[in-house]
Amino acid sequence: MRKLWAPWRMDYITREKDENCIFCRAGQEKKDETNYVVLRGKNCLTMLNIFPYNNGHLMIAPYRHLSEIENLRNEEIQELMTTSQLMVKLLKKVMKPEGFNIGINLGRAGGAGIVDHLHLHIVPRWEGDTNYMPVISETKVISQALKQTYRQFKEELSRMGF
Repeated sequence: MRKLWAPWRMDYITREKDENCIFCRAGQEKKDETNYVVLRGKNCLTMLNIFPYNNGHLMIAPYRHLSEIENLRNEEIQELMTTSQLMVKLLKKVMKPEGFNIGINLGRAGGAGIVDHLHLHIVPRWEGDTNYMPVISETKVISQALKQTYRQFKEELSRMGF
């Protein structure tokens, strides 16, 4: 039997679960490296997903704690979209994906893991990135540590003027 090691995940698995909203906490704390916040805008923040579907999985959320898309203000909608464009450019430069999944899951029935705070997912994709591991062993292989991905994104955003 082969073993798949990801010791960096143990800290997340064993830490005390936080009852607070991760997006609200990240927006208020100003601990960007700890919370993997790669970009702060006027109305939204962008952060790495610490339970990613793939390397480089980003989430963009408005600072306001709301769950319904119809309650977004025009400036929040605009910033969500312009930030998603910027993040696609960032991902193309840093990770060179062959495609993307971009979307918003609304409500538990709609697949939202965090139901109370609307957020947009950007998942970079590569041909062949889906294999037998998630199907057979319910295991997803993430080949790069979050801290390394975070540093690469911050460095490239700095070169891009952000």
